[in-house]
Amino acid sequence: MTWQDDLQFYSMHFMPYVHLPPDQQQYDSLWVDFSNKHYDPQKGYELYQRYFREMVLADQLGYDGLVVNEHHNTMYSMMPVCTAAAAALIPVTTHAKICVFGVPVTFVMPNRLAEEYAMLDVMSGGRLEIAFPLGTGMEYWSNSVVNPSTARAKFRESVDIMIQAWTEDGPTSYDGEFYNYRYLNVWPRPFQRPYPRCYVVGTGSPETIAFAAERGWGYASVFVPIAQQVKTFDRLRETMPKYGHEMTPDKAMANTIVYVAETNEAAEREVIDHIKYYFTIAARTTPRFLNPPGYISLEQFRIRAGAANKMHGGFDWDEMTKNWRVAVGTPERVAEKIAGWCEEANSSRVICHHHIGDMPHWKVVKNMTIFAEEVIPRLRPQAKRAERPGSNTLRTLAGAT
Repeated sequence: MTWQDDLQFYSMHFMPYVHLPPDQQQYDSLWVDFSNKHYDPQKGYELYQRYFREMVLADQLGYDGLVVNEHHNTMYSMMPVCTAAAAALIPVTTHAKICVFGVPVTFVMPNRLAEEYAMLDVMSGGRLEIAFPLGTGMEYWSNSVVNPSTARAKFRESVDIMIQAWTEDGPTSYDGEFYNYRYLNVWPRPFQRPYPRCYVVGTGSPETIAFAAERGWGYASVFVPIAQQVKTFDRLRETMPKYGHEMTPDKAMANTIVYVAETNEAAEREVIDHIKYYFTIAARTTPRFLNPPGYISLEQFRIRAGAANKMHGGFDWDEMTKNWRVAVGTPERVAEKIAGWCEEANSSRVICHHHIGDMPHWKVVKNMTIFAEEVIPRLRPQAKRAERPGSNTLRTLAGAT
């Protein structure tokens, strides 16, 4: 199987809080210790209404999946409980998979999370997909009851408990280092058998690659340089056969920032400031919060410390378009870039970031619609193209809500 045989496009939303104080630049980090006094619930309510409309539009346009994820103590995302966001999307969507990418399992009781995911899968009629993140370093400051030095061991044990709860008739028992269950008996059970499609979320650390390879799961690479994503997928292809699994294109899931307009110049003019906002404001944090003691190995700490300001506070447009998965321009240019990336990584799952930073609603609608109508048909084989609703109707609906 090649990447062209089953190419799918997911639309991801972070739901950021964008009403920041004028002096926001004085704060070294907008994560962990950025005071919640800056949050206005009324403005948050209005943003939620808008953001959910954008995700519903993605379903109407025929995107294959809607991706939500979870972050804490930050304006970067208003989804501290991404399962709640997924539950809100289920009754107002019909086509797209509901992708929870996802709850840091180390911060919750694994049997409870197994129940929540099973409930979402049943509610959606089997549309749920799951990715397991270890959680950013910042999350461990926000949830300081969790020791980052034991997080990976706890992560493995938690996932084992969830898989046991989904695949074995209960009640069963589990005796581990972190958890002990006498009656592991999850109700409801997942709609999909044995359980929903799973991925591991990561930046390419050897530990997470090994974890995904052991289970034969896909890997959702977060927004890191292209070379690092390709290296991660290559490593998985080398490692999975050792555990009796195959690294197929549908298991290589790459994040991309996309923006499509009538000309290359118009696209850059309309989007660059929002991408800059994303990297220099929304993602801004400190090395201290990014890598708490014990969270990663010393070798990985050295690697990440050298690249930290490129993702969390730095911005260089030329460097970004050259080395990161950022596709901005006409439908032809964006399609060409994505095709090249899919070929290079042998990836058939593309996560698109259509809403970027502080982008206004009209640009998000424009970006999503042109991408769905003019980029996806250029990339999918003719036989695989999905029928899509009329664009004029969708633009009218998006503008009227």
